[in-house]
Amino acid sequence: MSKSKSILKVLLPLLLGVVLVWYSLSQISISKLVQYVKDADYFWIILGVGFGILSHASRAYRWLFMAEPLGYKPKFANSFMAVYSAYLINLTIPRAGEVARASILTNYENLPFDKGFGTIVAERVADTLMLLIIIVIALFLEFEFIYDFFTGKFNPVTIVSIIIILLIIGGGLYYYISQSTSKFAVKVKSFCTGLIEGVLSIFKMKRKWAFIFHTIFIWVMYVLMFYITTLALPELNHISMAAVLIGFILASFSIAATNGGIGSFPEAIVIAFLLFNMPEDPSRAFGWIMWSTQTLVIIVFGGLSLIYLPIYNRKKTSV
Repeated sequence: MSKSKSILKVLLPLLLGVVLVWYSLSQISISKLVQYVKDADYFWIILGVGFGILSHASRAYRWLFMAEPLGYKPKFANSFMAVYSAYLINLTIPRAGEVARASILTNYENLPFDKGFGTIVAERVADTLMLLIIIVIALFLEFEFIYDFFTGKFNPVTIVSIIIILLIIGGGLYYYISQSTSKFAVKVKSFCTGLIEGVLSIFKMKRKWAFIFHTIFIWVMYVLMFYITTLALPELNHISMAAVLIGFILASFSIAATNGGIGSFPEAIVIAFLLFNMPEDPSRAFGWIMWSTQTLVIIVFGGLSLIYLPIYNRKKTSV
């Protein structure tokens, strides 16, 4: 049964990705998509790629601050290559990259797997917090638009009723989980406890302010990478920052839906941009350009990292 579940966890996102690729390409002709790619201003695309590489380098450097309290001083090069290797592996098997990254650090930095994986989980907590902050900023910037959108689609009484029902359900779940000793409740409590401990551990770090700076820097680079790449298409040059943030948020969630966001990434951007009356074809073309360039960088850097890791460390040990 567990083997079947593992196979499904790998196959379902892949199948969903294939279906979404087919759907996306059925909404725009290949010739038109190719024309958008040819006409794009590659200065902005390359600049966006540069911001992406900076964010990943910052992520690799940030991890050094987490290893230090554990008594380890890993090399930045190993951390950088481990990050890109993890991203590459995530393209094939969702969420397997974190395990691979911890294994790489165990092999080349002698950091125990459980401790290395624990620091990576703590990193994810910080990143989740940053994504939540971006969502709050987007809601604040476009509160009136979002309010008008939902009130236009739904009766205000219906919205209030749904909110009340969700609060009642949430309160009921909280009471059940806090009181229950079932496996599900224990897992949820353990997960929430881990999240809280992960956030608090950041403030107990020796170099916590450096860690916080790099966390903010990583996500600023992500948003800049997204925004700068929109400038590659003239049809999107007048895009608002609110549209950029909503597009970025939906695209971020889409990466978890399929392998590296294949198929889901461009369609998530189309959904977001259409809310702001952006043209559909350029939005879809932008989604494919954005996804393709970042995926290509991950394949190149990730592939080179997997090849060079043993070579780099052999040289170091022989010195």
